[in-house]
Amino acid sequence: MADYLLSLSEPEIVRYRLMAEAAERREKDLWRAAGAVAGARIADVGCGPGAISVRLAGLAGPEGAVWAVDRDEGALATASALAGRAGAAVHTLAGSADATGLPAGTFDLVMLRHVLAHNGGREQAVVDHLASLARPGGGCVYLVDVDMRCFRLRGAPDALVDLQDRYAELHRRRGNDLAVGSRLDQLLTAAGLEVAAYEGHIEVVVPPPGMRGPAWAARDALVAEGLAEPADLTRWDEAFRRLEQDPGGTRVFAAHFVAYGRRP
Repeated sequence: MADYLLSLSEPEIVRYRLMAEAAERREKDLWRAAGAVAGARIADVGCGPGAISVRLAGLAGPEGAVWAVDRDEGALATASALAGRAGAAVHTLAGSADATGLPAGTFDLVMLRHVLAHNGGREQAVVDHLASLARPGGGCVYLVDVDMRCFRLRGAPDALVDLQDRYAELHRRRGNDLAVGSRLDQLLTAAGLEVAAYEGHIEVVVPPPGMRGPAWAARDALVAEGLAEPADLTRWDEAFRRLEQDPGGTRVFAAHFVAYGRRP
């Protein structure tokens, strides 16, 4: 499975928490319809720092529980700390998206967010594994991912457009499907699930100060791959600093897709 590209700096953790807040506000009805209700057993696979896990645990309540799975031990430590601070019932487990180590057929809801685009052609194997975790007779697999063909930066310095282009090339070299969001329903169907919902939206974001996004977080990987040099990092850093001082009309436009399917 392809290496995950992001490093969990403090700004990245803040970014995850803001994303989780926005996701719950936008998707809460879908979460509940898919099984995020009181007493539910929920798996949050590829949990990162656990911002979504904590919110799911709030919906599951004291009679339910969330298992947060990630390959990154640092991410799991952060998830445990966030859950402890919130008093949430979140259990952490080291595992990959196609081999979580969770018991099969026991979860009301299995969620995977923004992970498939990082898995180098193994998307169906990942979804097949997630489907095996859902309980027979109604357990759901819930997927969220992007279609980067729709990604746009408005009013950003040319240097940051260049950074985004090189980040996309890094994904392409690793065999990642940057348009995977546009086929989430097909992946669920191929895994033997009955698609209950499939929708998408364009998110419009004003870049907040200090939050530079996944392309910047992957800068070490860009250098290692030969797609950037130290001078590029300096140039991009200077562009971010200028943008933070005067964001003007800069906007980020990104297409996000959500789909969930039930296990018969």
